[in-house]
Amino acid sequence: MTILLAYIRTPEGDAALATAVEEARLRSSGVVVVNVTRPVSEVDSPLSAEQLGDAVAALLASSGIMAELRQLPAGTDPAEGILQVVAETKPELVVIGMRRRTEVGKLLLGSTTQQLLLRIDCPVLAVKAPSG
Repeated sequence: MTILLAYIRTPEGDAALATAVEEARLRSSGVVVVNVTRPVSEVDSPLSAEQLGDAVAALLASSGIMAELRQLPAGTDPAEGILQVVAETKPELVVIGMRRRTEVGKLLLGSTTQQLLLRIDCPVLAVKAPSG
């Protein structure tokens, strides 16, 4: 069986990555990592998408977890891209990061998170970054 991790390099994404590692160990599963390339204006990392993917794959490998990386091209709607990979891989669990919201923001989830929670048929684990 497989766990699908929707990953983007943010504190929430890193929390989701750590959770996916824990879940993969508990379930003796591999991980499919889906990363949507963000526009350059939104990227605050000195690493390219390929370097970031290599770093995530190396972390999973060092944890003894088989991993497959799916890099979706820039301009891909994140929810649609992730949903397509979910349909192809049929994971037992999907792990996503979720931003903390203000009081007003709590009325609505982020559009990508909301679409994934509503449209994925398997269990979805939404992870927040540690507050601090």
